[in-house]
Amino acid sequence: MARIRGNTQLKAARQHAGYASQQALADALTDAAPRIGLGRMDVSARQVRRWESSSPPWPRTDHQRLLVHVLQQPIEQLGFIPPWETTAHPGATAGPPQRDRPRSAVTRAALPLPVATTGVQPPTLAADFATVTVAHRRLYWSVRPTQLHPAVVEHTRLGTHLLAETSGVTRRLLAAALAESLLLAGRIEFFDIRRPAEADETLVHSLQAAAEADDPLLGSAILAHAAFIPGWDGRRDEAAERIRAARTYARRAPASAEFLAWLDAVEAECETRCDRPREGLRLISHAEGLLKDGTPHSSPEWFDWFSPTRLAAFKGNTQLNAGHLAQAHETLVAVLNALPDNAGKQRTVILGDLAAVEAARKNPEAACAYAVEAMDQLAITWYATGMDRIVDVRRALQPWADSDEVRDLDDRIYGWQTTLRALRR
Repeated sequence: MARIRGNTQLKAARQHAGYASQQALADALTDAAPRIGLGRMDVSARQVRRWESSSPPWPRTDHQRLLVHVLQQPIEQLGFIPPWETTAHPGATAGPPQRDRPRSAVTRAALPLPVATTGVQPPTLAADFATVTVAHRRLYWSVRPTQLHPAVVEHTRLGTHLLAETSGVTRRLLAAALAESLLLAGRIEFFDIRRPAEADETLVHSLQAAAEADDPLLGSAILAHAAFIPGWDGRRDEAAERIRAARTYARRAPASAEFLAWLDAVEAECETRCDRPREGLRLISHAEGLLKDGTPHSSPEWFDWFSPTRLAAFKGNTQLNAGHLAQAHETLVAVLNALPDNAGKQRTVILGDLAAVEAARKNPEAACAYAVEAMDQLAITWYATGMDRIVDVRRALQPWADSDEVRDLDDRIYGWQTTLRALRR
């Protein structure tokens, strides 16, 4: 049976405006009514739930005014279909409402940012906002994601509201910093705490901000990150579409060899996750050639998640999935030795891949040793993607479930904290 998604546009707008629950939005609408001249009105969570259903009723006029005022978006962009549009035009083919039809990664970014008014903030605003964005970027590598993510989200809410108070160059610079902050929030949601649906929505907003800043390279980075979401889920066609969009945006800007190689690496991982590791290895080889030849362009400051060592990490995982175990082991050991001290998250992934290599070699003792070392690192720097690797290794070790090494690993995997984290996810 197909899963009913409901009015995702209104839900995304509600969450983006900072109302985590339907009751919170209902309270905000009730409080706002007297302030905009509507008098006392009681909006219930039940009403909001109806609006977020798969067949939302067209809101009456006063409710429309409230929704537009509180969510700062036109009613047409909140997932409602006017009654006069529910009947197909003569000769039209019957089908589902337009908002329920599949949309591409680019065209579905339909929730508008606040419209610029007269600039009331000083020209220094964008630089001040970007200073916090840069600090969050650096904190990402060491601060626990559950601690950092709320701060980044609040920062993006502030930036979104401030866009309405800026114009010209200041607005474009602010939008670029906002796009980066939203990208960081999306990365945390996808890689660190494994909430892919939330990450997808966040990246849509990030792409909007990048468009406001007219920054095609940042747009390319956002789209490439968005490709991971369907790619990891085996939806190859959707991932390929997003990668094509990312490459198109990259051609509009001076892209460095490192950036172009990263696009190859992203596509390689998506292909590998979709059971096409040979194509992944071809893309990795192309990326290595790009790094060798270079380009005259340098990478932007925010592009801090990729390097030749990270490319080798992609390669080792692809070799593992292709069944080239000896090559994968050699590549991954070299990566492990080359990782910088602040690469704790990446270290857990590499250790997990090395454990998977040993499990595939039917060497449970060595596999467990790498997995336990990864668990030690996860206790310092939590990373859901790294934990996923360990869980996959444990499944592969089931034939040796009664061995002391595997039982010791179970004790680590199913400790109180890791079990609670898994259940919360």
